[in-house]
Amino acid sequence: MKVGLFFGSFNPVHIGHMAIANYLIEFSDLEQIWFVVSPHNPLKEKKTLLADHHRLQLVKEAIGDDKRFKASDIEFKLSQPSYTIHTLTYLKEKYPDKQFVLIIGSDNLPTFHKWKNYQEIIKEYPLYVYPRLGSAPVSSSSVEKAITRLNAPVMEVSSTFIREAIRDKKDMRHFLPEAVYNYIREMHFYKK
Repeated sequence: MKVGLFFGSFNPVHIGHMAIANYLIEFSDLEQIWFVVSPHNPLKEKKTLLADHHRLQLVKEAIGDDKRFKASDIEFKLSQPSYTIHTLTYLKEKYPDKQFVLIIGSDNLPTFHKWKNYQEIIKEYPLYVYPRLGSAPVSSSSVEKAITRLNAPVMEVSSTFIREAIRDKKDMRHFLPEAVYNYIREMHFYKK
């Protein structure tokens, strides 16, 4: 089984994430997509994140009963900060029957060479890249050779925008899956 790994803070998961995942499952050779909720991106400040279990629950709410998708807390069990190569290695050992593909936005390509053991990643795992506006060129020719560019729609919705809008008392219901919106409202997330 070919599984796409869509890593992210998902703080919160929004319609852009879901649209990209839906596109990939329908228009690529991926059979399933796992939303890997990252407890701590080494490039982001941890204090801005909701608690891990809440972000995981938001992803579960977004997925609902769609069996093509899975919410993964695998990185919660690994040492932090979480590095993609450690997660990939762990998953490859735990699920030898699956072929894992790394899903990233094109905005990650200019700094991909700074990822821990990036050469091992591109040697062992295909990279499926979806477009983001304003992306700079790829960091190296070896990275360029390892990627498959997807003609997915450009989604310019960001979790930061949504958090700030909620803090400013804006109604963001159409930027979030309904169940995610309801969960955020019930829990009073992002109000401060």
